[in-house]
Amino acid sequence: MKWTMKLRTRMFLSISALITVALLGLFLGLVSVVQMASVQERLLSDTRHVLELGVKLRQNLGEQLSQILDESPNRESLGDLQTQFQQLVDQGLQEGGERSGLEQIRSSYLSFIEAYRQSTTPSREMGLEQPLGMAFDGVRRSLIASSNKALDEIDRSEERNHDQAWLVGGVLGLMGLAVLVLGFITAHSIARRFGLPIEALARAADQVGRGNFDVTLPIAQGSEMHQLTRRFGLMADALRKHQATNIDELLAGQQRLQAVLDSIDDGLLIIDPQGCLAHLNPVAQRQLGWDSSRIGTPLEEALERPELQQQLRQVLRGGNLDRPPDDLSFEVDEDTRLLSYSLTPVSHPQGPILGAVMVLRDVTEQRAFERVRSEFVLRASHELRTPITGMHMAFGLFRERIKFPANTRESDLLDTIGEEMQRLTQLINDLLNFSRYQNGLQKLDVAPCDVETLLARAHERFAASASEKRIELVIDMELPLPRIQADVGQLDRVLDNLLHNAIRHTPSDGHIRLHARRHAERVIISVEDSGEGIAYGQQGRIFEPFVQVGRKKGGAGLGLALCKEIVQLHGGRMGVFSRPGQGTQFYMALPV
Repeated sequence: MKWTMKLRTRMFLSISALITVALLGLFLGLVSVVQMASVQERLLSDTRHVLELGVKLRQNLGEQLSQILDESPNRESLGDLQTQFQQLVDQGLQEGGERSGLEQIRSSYLSFIEAYRQSTTPSREMGLEQPLGMAFDGVRRSLIASSNKALDEIDRSEERNHDQAWLVGGVLGLMGLAVLVLGFITAHSIARRFGLPIEALARAADQVGRGNFDVTLPIAQGSEMHQLTRRFGLMADALRKHQATNIDELLAGQQRLQAVLDSIDDGLLIIDPQGCLAHLNPVAQRQLGWDSSRIGTPLEEALERPELQQQLRQVLRGGNLDRPPDDLSFEVDEDTRLLSYSLTPVSHPQGPILGAVMVLRDVTEQRAFERVRSEFVLRASHELRTPITGMHMAFGLFRERIKFPANTRESDLLDTIGEEMQRLTQLINDLLNFSRYQNGLQKLDVAPCDVETLLARAHERFAASASEKRIELVIDMELPLPRIQADVGQLDRVLDNLLHNAIRHTPSDGHIRLHARRHAERVIISVEDSGEGIAYGQQGRIFEPFVQVGRKKGGAGLGLALCKEIVQLHGGRMGVFSRPGQGTQFYMALPV
């Protein structure tokens, strides 16, 4: 039975051999370098010690010479110096300084001491021709010889280290050459046995990727490559069968999707990433009076609306429209139709934008009804305002002439009548103002507005009301803030409505924050409370007229709708963010 080595085993052994040789060379070089460094460090330490000792001895000898040359030397001090000199020499010999010439220094110094003791006038016998001078010169020469010997030892050590470094470099070079040869042999073997089959498999994979599943597979020598080739062939065959069986399913799915799109009640335009029409359902064809010939045309050209180009570009970048777009007006069969629309990006789950969807809805009758309703509310508000004003004046005169004691039933009834008449007057005023905004009759008195002053005035107006309920009312601004063009009175009205609602829905010991910051080309002003919050399902209707959702009832439900109309008239947008039980934040984004 022939034994065959597996691919992973063969590659493991080859790479392991390369790594082992490389590590062995690295270890040898490291050990050699550490050894040379240790020897060099020890030699430098010994040499430094000898040189320091020589310096001390020369200093001592110089001091002795000064004492000897003095006509009246200090015998006690000179004796101390001589004793210190001998102690230094003995200490050096005990620390292993025999090789540095310390033994010669001690012998010369003993001869000098003997000559000094035999001298009668040492200060006059220091000449080089006299015995004492000759003995002193011998000591000096011994010290110089000791220093030179230490320096020579350093030179010899450098030569030895240089030779050893060349030896280590040669060994490492041989190791590198061996690693290079082994690597070349291993790479050549792997390329010859596995490179060609892998290249053939890559070419076959390219053909499979282009849809050609009838590929020719290479014959591989290794068992692993043979198994890979066989499995690749099975995969190609499975893909061939899968392609044949899935074409019908794809066609059926496409037909089902087409049926779903065609059955939608609203008009549907599918737009590709380049901004051109890719599909429109029959409802859209009827709404626009088109046929399928418009497919492939840019959206703004097909609808003849140049302003759609900027909106579509924003949506195709993955964004959403800043505000609801205006209705589109079309003449179809000599009939004017109003179509509201929405643009939504279509993105892949992994991120890329695949296009956009435009949904069209015929709102001709709805807009007509809203116009009639607005006109009715406007006229009714005007008609109701006159009798209510007369009743209010008559009631005021009545109260001035009839006096009832306080805390009586009659006094309470009159107070209730007065409050309800005031409430009815406020309701009529709200209806009238809301109708004016919706019908475009309300004009703005625009002027430069300082946001800091706007918030400060709002805080001053509601500080007392907040303090009565023990509510903390604070201003938080991220300076600097730009000035905006706005109708200050109308913005005061918006802030008053928002702060009034916040105080009403915030419990005692709560807090309300007036916040302002700049975001790009807009100023964001928000009113945040710590009240009970608004349910998620009700936040979408919070700005609709005559709607009261979630929180405590009160008023006719026109306050927030009127605030939204005022903000939109300024070219901004208004929104709400709330979590039940965690408070509510109303914000308005006004253009700079």
